[in-house]
Amino acid sequence: MIDKSIQIGARRIGQASPCYIIAELSANHGNDFDLAAQTIQAMKEAGADAVKVQTYTAETITLNCDRDPFVVHGGTLWDGRTLYELYKEASLPWEWQPKLQKIAQDLGMDFFSSPFDSTAVDFLETLNVPIHKVASFELVDIPLLLKIASTRKPIIMSIGMAALEEVEEAMTTLREANSGPIVMLKCTSAYPADPAEMNLRTMLDMAQRFDVPVGLSDHTMGYTVPVAAVALGACVIEKHFVLSRSQPGPDSSFSMEPQEFREMVAAIRIVEQALGKVSYEPSPKDLKMRAFRRSLFIAADILAGETFTEKNLRCVRPANGLHSRHLHELIGKKAATNLKFGTPLQWEHVAQD
Repeated sequence: MIDKSIQIGARRIGQASPCYIIAELSANHGNDFDLAAQTIQAMKEAGADAVKVQTYTAETITLNCDRDPFVVHGGTLWDGRTLYELYKEASLPWEWQPKLQKIAQDLGMDFFSSPFDSTAVDFLETLNVPIHKVASFELVDIPLLLKIASTRKPIIMSIGMAALEEVEEAMTTLREANSGPIVMLKCTSAYPADPAEMNLRTMLDMAQRFDVPVGLSDHTMGYTVPVAAVALGACVIEKHFVLSRSQPGPDSSFSMEPQEFREMVAAIRIVEQALGKVSYEPSPKDLKMRAFRRSLFIAADILAGETFTEKNLRCVRPANGLHSRHLHELIGKKAATNLKFGTPLQWEHVAQD
């Protein structure tokens, strides 16, 4: 995978840096500011590097209409509800966001958002967010992409639901508009997502095809999939975060609880250590274990002048004797001296021809 890096505030994002782990608040604020603040505190304690929210209102994202196209169908968690009702419940009050931003920043976390229309971009620019997130559903909103590009801020873009041609169009739109640097996230827009539908190897192609750092916006349950993504080269992981899945709300049932998130972060950090670098050099512990490799030993008492055979000269552990590569050249040679069973063979034990 191509090692590309971008800068987000004080953080370098790329394969040469620790994975950037984003906790998504989404609708898990429950329309309660104190709950939102407590959730951000829990995100920090669980190891998140950044808090992401969503900036929209029901009015800016849909119409207050109950005609069939505006009613959710298709076997989702939200079937039967109108889009307006759903987004009214899920939206985060804009007036909270400066306060939540300060809470996150005081805790040492980045704070940014997915804007869903141009007014949201303008609002987030007043907060001087370090980055803008393009949500999967908005990848095809070309006017919004152009608005985000005009800020010249770094962009994280999820590609859930998108066909390759749509991803290419979005990238062309952003790059031709001289946008900031882009990170692309593999995403499966199902809630929850089935691991069998994740196709994480697509990240490898994304990195090469679009010449960008890549990561994963994950909606599967648990943390096996994001940890696997990091092993494949993901440098950003985003997961929905909730204090408890028993908490009412449209997103809580597929969100990650604090202890699970903490375990995910710990597993990712272990994987990062294990990935290391390309190296064929043995570690210090490897070098110590070399003592238990095979080498050539006398397997039966031998008298001086006696011939080495496969019965009295064997390749066994440990490594005190001559290297195993010499076994066949020594078979048929004669002993230079009497040799006891268990003697590590040395060159001085071999008679010269």
